[in-house]
Amino acid sequence: MAEMKTLAATVRSGTGKGAARSVRREGRIPAVLYGGGEAPTPISLDKKVTTQLIFAGHFLTTIFELEIDGKKERAIPRDYQLDVVRDFPLHVDFLRLKPGSRLKVNVPVHFINQEQSPGLKRGGSLNIVYHTVEMYVPADAIPEAVTADLAGMDFNDSLHISQIPLPEGCKPTNPDKNFTVASLAPPAGGGEEAAPAAAAAAPAKGKK
Repeated sequence: MAEMKTLAATVRSGTGKGAARSVRREGRIPAVLYGGGEAPTPISLDKKVTTQLIFAGHFLTTIFELEIDGKKERAIPRDYQLDVVRDFPLHVDFLRLKPGSRLKVNVPVHFINQEQSPGLKRGGSLNIVYHTVEMYVPADAIPEAVTADLAGMDFNDSLHISQIPLPEGCKPTNPDKNFTVASLAPPAGGGEEAAPAAAAAAPAKGKK
């Protein structure tokens, strides 16, 4: 389960581009907190702290306890915008999380036991179809990743979503109930298995 982090925020007055520019001149990042059956709340965040959180990774799957002028709100970032030239955050959208709520997130797939795959050991290549899997997940238990086991995979084998253990309450959004997550292809030329056959077919040196 993804850990919850604390982030201080301040209610800001005014909306629109002019108000957002004013917030940025103060060294802060404009943001909005919406959802949960409540009206959107314009807020602002510390620029340095928010930038570090975004570039540390997993920002969009991290639950935050926002401390907004003494009030605490559980939320998850749903989107953020970066300056196209200087690459710093311009705006962040947060979704309120109410008890029992579910949301749609992209969960990373971690591949393990590569050394126990006969196909990979003989020079095969792993073709990853999904580096992340989009799922409906409980807001209180967002998984950091799911684990795909490559042990025993050989040439032309496929790994399907049904072979990957999913955390309780998590369901892929893909309408294909057993979609392929990865497949293992033999190397060009057939790899080591092709070598004995090629040697047998070739005439012995010095013979015609």
